[in-house]
Amino acid sequence: MSVSLTDPSRATLETFENPFPSRDYMIETICPEFTSLCPKTGQPDFGTLTITYIPDRMCFELKSLKLYLQQYRNHGAFYERVTNLILDDLVAVTAPRWMRIEAAFTPRGGIRSTITVEHGRRP
Repeated sequence: MSVSLTDPSRATLETFENPFPSRDYMIETICPEFTSLCPKTGQPDFGTLTITYIPDRMCFELKSLKLYLQQYRNHGAFYERVTNLILDDLVAVTAPRWMRIEAAFTPRGGIRSTITVEHGRRP
């Protein structure tokens, strides 16, 4: 079975100015209810996203992040693609000094996968 793809839009993401742009500090956002679709079966994939970043001039707004991530509920893609797309979109709107996304998906068929992607130089 093949799942038709809908494309999540980064236009949903909103930002605000970093209140301390001269300081390096980390922001960690945990999204424990992430859902996307398996492109082969159409079955839902569930996972926890942990987004950690050092902002430069902009930070992402949390409600807009929630609305952005909800778009993946109807998006069929493998774990690796979903995780990299989210990183690309967040980097595009915030231009952080560094960002890391860990996507820990719940087990399916006795197998658990965690995908970790990074942008920028590790702190």
